[in-house]
Amino acid sequence: MKTGIDSDDGDTPIEELTRIAALRRDIARDEEVAVRRARHAGLSWAEIGTLLGVSKQAMHKKYRKVG
Repeated sequence: MKTGIDSDDGDTPIEELTRIAALRRDIARDEEVAVRRARHAGLSWAEIGTLLGVSKQAMHKKYRKVG
């Protein structure tokens, strides 16, 4: 994953931002699946939040429909 401001592969800023937006969508989808699996496995909102670096309240608010 690239982290620098200057891209060595010739991407334009629009291409780079488009790629980043796609990565964000992929990560959000992966996170939701992982949270659903964790809840079905019996993990609490607090445990999931700790693993993802957020509060249990934030997890519950974001994923309350997941279970």
